[in-house]
Amino acid sequence: MGRSYFVDEAVEEYLVGIQTAPGSCVTGLLAGQSSPQRDFVVLAVQTPHRESEGQPKASRGVSPLDDIDVEWVTEHAKQVSRMLPGGLSILGLFLVTPPELSKDAQNALKRLIFAMDKYITKGRLWELSEEDVTDQVTLHICSKTKKTVCKTFDVKDPKSSAKPADWKYQTGVSSSWPMLSCSVEVDVQIPMTGSSSDITDKCMKDGLRRWAKQIEAACCLINGRHALDDSELVSGQKKNPKTTHRQTLPARIFVSDEQAELDERSSALVQLCSGSVKVRGVVHCRAYIHNNKPKARHAAQAIKRDIINTVCSRVEMFLEDLLINEGSHKGLCSGQQALPRRVFAPVPVSGLSVCDYMFPDESTADVAERLKEMLDCKTPEEDIDTSLEGNQLFSNVCGSEITESPSDDSSKHVFSEVQTENPKNQKAPQYYAVIPHQHSHPHRGRLRTLSLAADRTHLGSSLHPWRRTPHSGAL
Repeated sequence: MGRSYFVDEAVEEYLVGIQTAPGSCVTGLLAGQSSPQRDFVVLAVQTPHRESEGQPKASRGVSPLDDIDVEWVTEHAKQVSRMLPGGLSILGLFLVTPPELSKDAQNALKRLIFAMDKYITKGRLWELSEEDVTDQVTLHICSKTKKTVCKTFDVKDPKSSAKPADWKYQTGVSSSWPMLSCSVEVDVQIPMTGSSSDITDKCMKDGLRRWAKQIEAACCLINGRHALDDSELVSGQKKNPKTTHRQTLPARIFVSDEQAELDERSSALVQLCSGSVKVRGVVHCRAYIHNNKPKARHAAQAIKRDIINTVCSRVEMFLEDLLINEGSHKGLCSGQQALPRRVFAPVPVSGLSVCDYMFPDESTADVAERLKEMLDCKTPEEDIDTSLEGNQLFSNVCGSEITESPSDDSSKHVFSEVQTENPKNQKAPQYYAVIPHQHSHPHRGRLRTLSLAADRTHLGSSLHPWRRTPHSGAL
């Protein structure tokens, strides 16, 4: 028997309301949460139209299915995945076609689903567990009859064939999902062994991966209890389908330096470093967990992954923003710059939140515009919560000295410290960022996300490498 997908009725209304031009196709994303027993779809969003960049749109194939821009669909999926909080992910794709293209729709969906998964997961720093679901859903919709055909593909098996799946609409699928919330203090440092783009990319990737492993192995407390076993996340409460109250659970993460030393002891080595990149501050994290008898360890896993995602995404955006602002500058960039802060906005009907990242020179109007473009939802500026990470105090500060704010409250803000060698003291720490060149993204690379949550916790020590994806300069 195939997998079962429980879909919020708001998704049904959205899909039914999609308008297609005669003879054309519409693609889009399906987002939600997977579990070993069942899957939940809480968000659908169609692929935005691609700007022509001065070139007229011309048909590239005989069939409208051949005209689907695979690169654009996968890029949209990457951007949306960064806007999803912990516990939520891209589950699959939908395709709306006229009746005469129904027979060929499954081949098109298979091509898209494998390309999308490959692009989204490239460079991901956390490892899949044995319980992670590798099936992705595809939904074909006839534009005339509105008939749907739901099938899944195992994206980790290139030879996977389509399997039938159940697609069931329900009211308020996520209305009572518990939300985990926390603020995490980050203090990580990545050593650099050289200044070339390739070496910088490798150092960042290796460093962030080591840090991510520390987070995955960390101790997690949820609501004051150790979230390690198969016990229910919220014990002593019975599920009430009529309940719309969302419980907020505080979480805390504790990283053991001793465990990290044991793990790295066999491969420890000493390298000459020309500098390092340091990221420190406090990030707000958030995760949602389904209420179908969720296990405590699954909730802990969702939080840890969100911590990894949001930190690594901001490093990506920081480097990309330097590349955009400095143009053809190829030297070492020294100084201290503010990283984008995370903001949250509610999703209509579901009550869940998505996130975006604001640079110091941006406003809530910019965020609202991106939400409209990427998620196809109108969000009033007053509904965008910018208070969780405070204002950026450290942007564009040059030199090796750290400038303090009048309140000396730097720990509440995320910034990157980049210092170069002090000619008067060769033992002084050397920090710098080298930005490898990449093609600019059609959306300026400003869309990002990833989230999670819990009480304020300190996550420190080693810096970790993060890897930029070569597919596009969008970050």
